[in-house]
Amino acid sequence: MSSVSPIGNRETIAEGLTNLSDDNQNWLKLLMENPAQDDLMLAGIHLYLDQASEGRFLNTLKLEKCGEWIGHSAPDRLQIRLTEAAKSSQHPAYQAFKQGLASSGGLERAYPKAPV
Repeated sequence: MSSVSPIGNRETIAEGLTNLSDDNQNWLKLLMENPAQDDLMLAGIHLYLDQASEGRFLNTLKLEKCGEWIGHSAPDRLQIRLTEAAKSSQHPAYQAFKQGLASSGGLERAYPKAPV
């Protein structure tokens, strides 16, 4: 029995995030709709951030834009896990992604503050 996901793998997710075209955005949104693919999606995000942190050139604007897009597009159930992924390293690539994720306001929409 094969352990390969029929919809993709972490490498294709990382590539989709690297080239955030309209087609890739639609595919990633479709992937995020399926709760069974959450672990695969997060593995792809970690790979994307690891590759960005190892690159010769750090494009923080692109990483921030990606974080903002994911924060707007991801369902509520993924918001905490995305924040955890962004906080998993102090490297500037992760920090730029975290800044974009925070500016999207996804976590605040998913878990609004309780009125006191």
